[in-house]
Amino acid sequence: MSTTDRARINKEIRAKELRVIGAEGENLGVLTVEEALAAAQKAGLDLIEISPNAVPPVAKITDYGKFEYERSKRESAARSKVKVSETKEVQIKVGTGENDMRLKAKKAAEWLADGHRVRMELFLKGRYKGMEEAFLKTRLEKFMLLIPYPYKVAEPIARAPKGFAGIIERDTKAIAEATKRPAAPAAEEPPTHENK
Repeated sequence: MSTTDRARINKEIRAKELRVIGAEGENLGVLTVEEALAAAQKAGLDLIEISPNAVPPVAKITDYGKFEYERSKRESAARSKVKVSETKEVQIKVGTGENDMRLKAKKAAEWLADGHRVRMELFLKGRYKGMEEAFLKTRLEKFMLLIPYPYKVAEPIARAPKGFAGIIERDTKAIAEATKRPAAPAAEEPPTHENK
């Protein structure tokens, strides 16, 4: 591994002065590189340049093996948080029942929550292909209303090779606004009128 893709340690450090963090995390102040190396040697540890672009650069007295282990752990944790967004597909038919529509809508909401786009397709076969376009689009729109998650239309419903399709994605603006908005107090609820 070259010195460009890892932190400089001990005698590889080129700066004349360093802001040094001690082995216990204490600030040792600005020291010459010789003083910093002597302090690291005294502690039986390494001097590692952790912020080479700072003025003066920041170095830490610590065990190099432990430092590299912690760094690779942080990097892999950051990588695991980066989710790859893909387009998931949900297919409904003209005859799909209400319960199945709700289950598929719930699945679509889960995908949206995970940051994926959702392509909804109304699959047509046989005699359904000749049905009125407005009715078929309404079928997909009805499905969209069942999705219990804030979304926006990425691609409006249009004719597709197998029927009609549209693509939705999470609406980050609506999600942010919903989290900012305080819940309405119970006192504001309208009184219920009961017939006696």
